[in-house]
Amino acid sequence: MDSFELNKIIGAVLASCLVLLVTSFTANALFAPKLPQKPGFAIEAKETTEGGAKEAGPEKAEPIEKLLQTASAEKGQAAAKVCQTCHTFEKGGANRVGPNLYGIVGDHKGEGRGGFNFSAAMKAKGGTWSIDDLNQFIANPKGFVPGTAMGFAGIQKDSQRADVLAYLNSLSDSPAPLPTAAK
Repeated sequence: MDSFELNKIIGAVLASCLVLLVTSFTANALFAPKLPQKPGFAIEAKETTEGGAKEAGPEKAEPIEKLLQTASAEKGQAAAKVCQTCHTFEKGGANRVGPNLYGIVGDHKGEGRGGFNFSAAMKAKGGTWSIDDLNQFIANPKGFVPGTAMGFAGIQKDSQRADVLAYLNSLSDSPAPLPTAAK
């Protein structure tokens, strides 16, 4: 190979690099990324005091009985999609990280659920899942059952929680009547 042929090869490589560099500068000029003002993702969580207790908020939540009067099981099914990461909802469905939730309203806490291995805290809670208990648990799982293995932070919006409760109540062969608001 003579030196002229070597110069052509080196020239072609340098020309390719130059074209790549010009293309990169042009693309950055045309398509500038829009950076967020504050890096990261916003995570909604209730503030806690140093002892771990919730701070008393200035506003009192509406009673769940009142919210259930306007709740929609269809909206609840859509809102419960975040729960599908760990739970199934169909009759006879398999357990995942969490138990299957078909027929949960009125069922025993920490028992059954197709052989699911509940945490000791959930087993010790005892009783049955009423709408009010489910409301408190879905709002703040670790607050209602300290030591639960459920890692979900909870659904903070009252109306969305009421929709999920209406959906969970509908998942039964004979759904229980929803509680009505006292007048």
